Amino acid sequence: MDRRELGRLLVRARSRVAPADVGIPAGPRRRVAGLRREEVAMLAGISVDYVTRIEQGRGAHPSASVLAALARALRMSDDERREMFDLADTASPREGHVPMLVRSSILRLLDRLEDQPAIVLSAKGDVLAWNPLAAALLGDFSALTPQQRNIVRQRFLGAPSRVSVSPDEAAVTAAQSVTSLRAAAAKYPDDPDLRRLVEELRARSPEFERLWLDAPSQVWRSHQKTIEHPTVGRLTLDCDALEIAETDQTVIVYSAEPGSRAAELLQLVKVVGTQSLGADDRPRVTDRPTPTRSSRRSG
Repeated sequence: MDRRELGRLLVRARSRVAPADVGIPAGPRRRVAGLRREEVAMLAGISVDYVTRIEQGRGAHPSASVLAALARALRMSDDERREMFDLADTASPREGHVPMLVRSSILRLLDRLEDQPAIVLSAKGDVLAWNPLAAALLGDFSALTPQQRNIVRQRFLGAPSRVSVSPDEAAVTAAQSVTSLRAAAAKYPDDPDLRRLVEELRARSPEFERLWLDAPSQVWRSHQKTIEHPTVGRLTLDCDALEIAETDQTVIVYSAEPGSRAAELLQLVKVVGTQSLGADDRPRVTDRPTPTRSSRRSG
């Protein structure tokens, strides 16, 4: 392991990523180029002290999962990822595990989708990447730990979603979430994180356990979603899934008919950004029924 060069690689990568690239408000008093260590730690789901020790060339040998999390947080290119794993003398993620690294070409695609919110999901429902407009629409993903950025976990164990659905729609999307995770478990039986996720959901959610045992397989289909945004109000958007076959990942894109009221509201969301998000505005991209505004205030 070449600790010194590994640290230098991480510093270079951190200085290259602008806060806006990962949907983080820059704020008026930023004095460093790129991301702060605290922001890298938050995005990767590790401690600030751990990031500091790696950058300074000291501390324990980072695991493959930590390196993969850093690669995602710092939006590394494919070549940078390979170099980082080589410098750390660590094997890349093994076959049979859910692919968690987003290709640099897909990250460039997200950057180009300036007027459409877009996120990248893993085969087991992890939000791996997002563009700034997705954070503005759905909430600040960087405020969540990597474990909390799983849409199936949020659907059954998290807080109510900004997505507004009827009880019938919620039942359909719940079954689709479970059967998609069941398909991932069949395809990646040796993935330990996927195994732990399924075990937690089956133990803690009676609804998930019932659907896991009984729900027939269902294919996710493009449809419309109504978002209850805390600033601009309700907007209904088309929601389309673009599959990436090589990595078993999915790009979810939200869009509106040009000239429509929804398109106007989406532009307003873009202007508002994440600057005004509060502690209760963290992202929830599931399809659980949304409580009324009065019940949210009283709860």
